[in-house]
Amino acid sequence: MGWLYERPRVDGTIRYVAMYRDLRGRKRSAGTYASEKLANQAWQDAESNLRSGRRVGDPRRGRMKFKDYVQSVWLPHHEMEATTRQKYTYALNKHIIKEFGSMRMVDVMPEDVRAWVTRMKGEGVSAVTIKSNMVILSAIFTTALNDQVTFLHPCKGVKTPPAPSKPLTIISPEQFSTLYDELPDADTQLLVETAIETGARWGELTELRVKDLDTRSRILTISRAVVEVNPKFHPEGERFLVKPYPKDKEWRRFKLTAQIVDKLSAHAESESLGRDDLFFTWRQDPSPKRKLRVVPDPEALGFTEPNEAGRRYKHGTLTAYTTGKCRCDHCRAAFANYRSTRRKGGKDQPRRQPRLRDTDGHIPADWFRNKVWKPAIKAASLDIAVRIHDLRHAHASWLLSGGADLQVVKERLGHGSIKTTERYLHTLDDADETALDAFTKIRNRKKTS
Repeated sequence: MGWLYERPRVDGTIRYVAMYRDLRGRKRSAGTYASEKLANQAWQDAESNLRSGRRVGDPRRGRMKFKDYVQSVWLPHHEMEATTRQKYTYALNKHIIKEFGSMRMVDVMPEDVRAWVTRMKGEGVSAVTIKSNMVILSAIFTTALNDQVTFLHPCKGVKTPPAPSKPLTIISPEQFSTLYDELPDADTQLLVETAIETGARWGELTELRVKDLDTRSRILTISRAVVEVNPKFHPEGERFLVKPYPKDKEWRRFKLTAQIVDKLSAHAESESLGRDDLFFTWRQDPSPKRKLRVVPDPEALGFTEPNEAGRRYKHGTLTAYTTGKCRCDHCRAAFANYRSTRRKGGKDQPRRQPRLRDTDGHIPADWFRNKVWKPAIKAASLDIAVRIHDLRHAHASWLLSGGADLQVVKERLGHGSIKTTERYLHTLDDADETALDAFTKIRNRKKTS
């Protein structure tokens, strides 16, 4: 049952505030009116809307600042993956909140969003990033519109710069063999070979456990994936989060070749791995050994810029670094060599212990990329820029080029649509040879007749 109360004005007139209770029993205002009749009608209409299932929006929510709505309402209660929450939070802080944070939700208009897109484009933000930012902003206002915080979706009809998709990078079998030979040890070779043989994503590959492989049937089950996040986005404040499902949210099972099953079985036996142990684990790097840097003859390097006292010193000397405050490569190398020599003689101690990676045994993606993958790519002298994820692309491409059924490949990779799998048709460098041969045959028909 609603009610109203009087609100006296400065000039002595009376205004009437219509009140009612929402579905949670909270007091709500249906507006302020000049007469009791209008006020009574207002709270009665509000209660009628509640009984008929129509929520009455609170106009005060639309006056909330964009930053407050995102940080206190939308982001904490929007269901998403931990990695997605991390990505969204970084994008919001870098690109979105600084633009709309001080604006009221109801004040954000399509023209404001268009101006924001133009501004990002002028600042050199890539088309892919602009599109990603627009997806986040659109998701925020879709929720706000559904919850009757706003009654206009400012992202509707706003276009972003085109972001053309790049062709897939497919490593050939010959290039893979060269790369394989440059990997540093047998463990990393087995990991990379398992990647090309299974087409598993990195998070699926590094979460593979002994129990996931049935050695008798040679069936591998992909049922989990691990992601690496900032501890503040982890439910328990850790670095690695194991999800009980892969990216496509469905388990998948497929057969492996006998040779890779034999290698994985031998690896598990040699390492004395239990059923729940990871096939591939990260081992802490030993303390780095600092090598002395080569410093050219200071006599040939010239002199530093004058210091505060107007004095100059020869490059590549301790005096140039300490007194001349020169930080060129030669002066830094001279000082580094001096410190290294003293430490070897036990005269100085390092300022801090080498940083230990926060890991539970899972292999950090950036460590593998920088310490293993990139050095192997460089040593192999490949003429393509290939990522570890591109081995998944190569797996699909090689299967299709070898005559595998499209539906079978789709199921092995866990694609949601067969159109995704079709992208891998004819992706090897020699895939168009048959078409070119046919074209040449027809074109030269008159010459041969």
